[in-house]
Order: sequence, then structure tokens, then C-alpha cells
Amino acid sequence: MLIDGSPYGVVTGPDGALWFTVVHQGRIGRVVPGEEPAIFQLDPADGQPTVIAVGSDGALWYTEFVGGRIGRITVDGAITAFEVASPYGITAGPDGSMWFTQLRDDRIGRITLDGEVSSHPLPGTGAMPSAIVAGPDGALWFTLNQGNAIGRITIRGEVSTYPLPTPGAAPVGICAGPDDALWFVEIGAGQVGRIDTSGAITEFPLPDRAARPHAIVAGPDGALWLTQWGAGTLARVTTDGKIQEFPLEGAEPHGLTVGPDGAIWVAMESGALTRHSE
Repeated sequence: MLIDGSPYGVVTGPDGALWFTVVHQGRIGRVVPGEEPAIFQLDPADGQPTVIAVGSDGALWYTEFVGGRIGRITVDGAITAFEVASPYGITAGPDGSMWFTQLRDDRIGRITLDGEVSSHPLPGTGAMPSAIVAGPDGALWFTLNQGNAIGRITIRGEVSTYPLPTPGAAPVGICAGPDDALWFVEIGAGQVGRIDTSGAITEFPLPDRAARPHAIVAGPDGALWLTQWGAGTLARVTTDGKIQEFPLEGAEPHGLTVGPDGAIWVAMESGALTRHSE
């Protein structure tokens, strides 16, 4: 499905549509597979919307990394924005609020559904917290891209970090897996990682260590699916580490989601949403 612009993040909304960010054009898009997309222009349009997630309020929440804003868009297109420094990853928390990473500020933030913002500092500097997800243990788990670690924060703000075994792994995407563990991708090392809630880490090398894995999601088939930004491909990893790769049309795959039709949908920054089904 061709998109006028550069899709980056994508998620299935509560209305059965795909919602996506159009990063370089400052837009949010909505499309039901098989229909024409609706595009909502942000104002200002220079914020570079990146990651998008479903909130507990039935709205879509997204980050504008460059613009320093977190946005909320209802399923009928009403937009509200809140000023926040350098937000990147965002997810719904177990407390009903949205939790987000502050990439340049070494903080994990929380925003209530009415826009009240608070944040928690991380140990050290320059760690670049990136993606974030709610874990099976009632905490939030996140990647530290330059800290070369996985982090965990409770809803009370207690932080733990777990260094990765591989130097320079540079983790980015993270998701909750089907096995009560967290799964993540290492864009610097070309690996997929698994961390259980006790902090034990396992790493699985990808066939192409230069593939630059970016985002990861749990599929409907009990496996993990990830985009390989550098290789322009999609990969599937079973919980015991078996890996398959699939070609994608276009270039620069970033976010991905399980669509309303049960297929894997990928946001291609080259200008498309691409569907994969086996």
C-alpha cells in the first residue's frame, strides 16, 4: 500500500484500522486495509512523529522527537499535543498512563491521560533510552541504545539496568514475548535478544549481522517478528531461536504491527505500508 510520505511507526488501533506516523512530513495516517488512507496534518509539521501506540483511553499516542512533543489523536482525528523533551518510545503502562523514553535526557517519563507529565532520571549519562514496553511483571522495560543495556522501571520509579553480553550491541526495539519474557533487537550487533524478568539474557545472532534490526513485535503465531532496516527485510524468530527472513518491497523498514487482518504490517520509510502473511 503506497503512502505519500515516509511511514515510520505503525500500530493497529481500537477501531480496526492501521495508524501510522509519517515522519518527515509531520503527519499521522489512518487506513483500513483495502481502503484509501486518511491523513491528518500536524501543526507545526516539523516535529518528526516517530513511535505510535494505543492508549488505555482508546486514543492513539505518538512522540515527536524533534519537536519535543507527545501527541494524542482520537479515532475521529482530534489532536492534542503536550510539550516534552526528546520523546521517542511510548507505550501504555499498567497504571493507565502512557510511559515514554526521553532519548537525549536520560529519563523515563510518564504522562497521564489528561496530560500531566512527570519523569524519572536514569543512572549515568548518554545512555539514549529508546523503545519501551509494558512487561508481564507489571513494570516497564526499555532499551538503552548507547548504554548497551536493558532497563526496567516500576510504576513507582525504581530503576534497574541489565548490561548486554555483547559490546556495542546498541539495542533499539523491544516487545513483550509470548513466553513471559522481553524480546529486543540489537541494531549494532545484528542480534535478537531475550531477557526474562529475573534479568537473564540470551542472544541469537541473525544470519546477516549487518542487517541492522530496528523494531520487534510478537506475532499471532507465537513467534517474534522484526524489521531489518539495513537489509530491507523482515525476519521471524521462534522462542527457541530459529530464524527465517523474508524480502520486502521498498526500503528502510522501521515499525511493524499485527494488523486487523492478522497479517504483519511494516512501515517502510521509502513510502509504503507493506503486508506480509504466510
